[in-house]
Amino acid sequence: MRDMSKSAARFNARAFLESAGVSKKIVEYARSEGIFSQGDPGDSVFYLQKGGVKLSVLSKAGREAVVAMLGPGDFFGEGCLAGQTVRIGSATAITPATVLVIAKDEMVKVLHEQHELSDRFIAHVLSRNVRIEQDLIDQLFNSSEKRLARALLLLARYGQQDKPRQTVPKISQETLSEMVGTTRSRVNFFMNKFKRLGFIEYDGDLDAGIQINSSLLSVVLHD
Repeated sequence: MRDMSKSAARFNARAFLESAGVSKKIVEYARSEGIFSQGDPGDSVFYLQKGGVKLSVLSKAGREAVVAMLGPGDFFGEGCLAGQTVRIGSATAITPATVLVIAKDEMVKVLHEQHELSDRFIAHVLSRNVRIEQDLIDQLFNSSEKRLARALLLLARYGQQDKPRQTVPKISQETLSEMVGTTRSRVNFFMNKFKRLGFIEYDGDLDAGIQINSSLLSVVLHD
């Protein structure tokens, strides 16, 4: 029996998807440009090569909730493989982004034929499910300060990088407040606090991005 985690770790999904023989197209998106919208037909799977993407859901009352922030190496839009005929949320580029778009039928074919890619994709789906469970627990039990600290660490892909400091691309406090589930004024208060304590570094308008120091983890771990 194959070790799925080891096989997925060895397999270079990006190189495979970029190779000849896989029917796909590469699309460049500008910052703030929509990739797909809630209610659009679900007929493709997306693979993020470069940049960042925000997944969000809009309520009937017009309130937006950010459900995920994605980085290079992430799949999204995979709900179409599970019978979702329309998109249940929207995807928007938060930085200039390069995306591989693979038609649903082509993705199903490749997953059946290429076991290593299948392992990589299953590992992604399982990781996404774990993240959703953690997000729910975070919303139910943690303070808005801890939720903001965790969101910043996730944006910096903490644990996936060896460096003690990572840069998060330009992101508005409005978007952070939507991710955390609190007000912009509370986000501003905690951002200033984190900056004062040396956990993060940024200019007032966040234009240059945010430097996230690994010491920010202490906020999440503190009882």
